Amino acid sequence: MMSDSVKNNVGARIRLWSIWVVVLIILVWAFTGVEYSGIMATAGEVSRSIVRGLFHPDWGYVYLPEGEDLLRGLLDTMAIAVLGTFISAVLCIPFAFWAATAKGKARWATGSGKFVLSLIRTFPEVVMAIIFIKAVGPGSYAGALALGVHSIGMLGKLYSEAIENLDRGPTEALVACGANKLQTLWFAVIPQVLPDFFSFALYRFEINIRSAAILGVIGAGGIGTPLIFALDARSWSRVGIILLGVIVMVTIIDIISGYIRKRLV
Repeated sequence: MMSDSVKNNVGARIRLWSIWVVVLIILVWAFTGVEYSGIMATAGEVSRSIVRGLFHPDWGYVYLPEGEDLLRGLLDTMAIAVLGTFISAVLCIPFAFWAATAKGKARWATGSGKFVLSLIRTFPEVVMAIIFIKAVGPGSYAGALALGVHSIGMLGKLYSEAIENLDRGPTEALVACGANKLQTLWFAVIPQVLPDFFSFALYRFEINIRSAAILGVIGAGGIGTPLIFALDARSWSRVGIILLGVIVMVTIIDIISGYIRKRLV
């Protein structure tokens, strides 16, 4: 007769191997569904040109007194990310309280809030940008609205988790003293969740900086617009300086944002 420990080990191994087999089947199915048409004949030449452009960037494009340049494009990208993050950080607060699980709160209310946030996260920034470009026209305004609406889904989810994890002691103490719901929210809930809210907003701002650089490719403003023009014109030195500018901007913002988030939490 096999002992219980041996049976448990055999069962664990069977479950482990079953998981690996299922993962392998999914991977094989995924690769077989991708049509491979080969590598283009110009792939090597284009790759070498891009690398050459990175090592020989067009430094004259950094600042042009008479027109659009790298610094203006990066500033536009940062403005889009700042405005989009601000819009989402404010608008997602009621969604967060709607989706947060609380004692005595109906399950359908929490579930509907989580469903709405998941629905908003379903649409990528690019799809949102295309929709707003059709509504308000191409430019930075459409990019900011796209980032703002899309970020509501993720920030609302993070905010709701922060609300669910707060300490209920101060809230119960204020209720016991006769405080109403507004007083309880202002003096017990907001002071606890505000550092997390700021931290999550800064984290989302880091992501929005990258997204804003991409949205310009489809006409939603930012540094992506001159980047796609440089790619179309095969101006690899200009592509190189734009990519270097994006790398430097994202790195600096990540360092500053990470430092601030550590001080907040």
